[in-house]
Amino acid sequence: MSGNTVIVRVWGDFACFTRPEMKVERVSYPIMTPSAARGVLEAIYWEPQMYYGVQEIAVVRRGRWINLRRNEVQAIIKIDSARSWMTGGRAVEPIHAGGGAPDGTQRNTLALSGVEYLVSAEVRLTDRAQPPGDNLAKYVDQFRKRATTGKCFHRPCLGCREFAADFEWQEDPGTVQVEPWDEDLGLMLYDVFDPTGRKTGQDLKPQAVFFEARVVSGRMNCRPDQVRLVRPDNEDAKPCS
Repeated sequence: MSGNTVIVRVWGDFACFTRPEMKVERVSYPIMTPSAARGVLEAIYWEPQMYYGVQEIAVVRRGRWINLRRNEVQAIIKIDSARSWMTGGRAVEPIHAGGGAPDGTQRNTLALSGVEYLVSAEVRLTDRAQPPGDNLAKYVDQFRKRATTGKCFHRPCLGCREFAADFEWQEDPGTVQVEPWDEDLGLMLYDVFDPTGRKTGQDLKPQAVFFEARVVSGRMNCRPDQVRLVRPDNEDAKPCS
């Protein structure tokens, strides 16, 4: 591990790392995606001058598959309608949710229950960083303090916002026992933003990137310079250093 590495243990009762090809009915990947891992880290601490390069996701508990059926809504509230309601121009027309409601619908979710992961990532500087004030040691220390005391900007989640995650700083990852699991998972979503552009620190346009995921001895290598990144157009993404 390098001096700019942060490691957190993340666990929760439920998780769903949705496969994008399943469209409406949510089906989870069998393991946390690098995108979800980045979301957990950024919920704990983030600044425009830095970003996280996820290195590895270790599986402490794989959990078990669980099928959920939930009431969801198909309609959305438009901004213009909300403004009209606020000014009294139109009567409020709420969305009617719940079982049997006109705007509601029931959808299945194939999720995971009782999962636990060990997330390792490197803190890296973006082009917005202004040394020496902005340096890796500063951001790593800030992250460690927040993770140790349980502070976060918003509650991290395991794939879906309603599946809240607990976390803690892991000082010695060697003491954590990882499940003996080996499997070739095929193409998996790496991130909803191309990791090759995160160094600029600018606002990025969503661009899904996939990678060939493989779990070896309960650990999934996510280093962008060591895995094969694939865009949806089947063009290989450039390595991210």
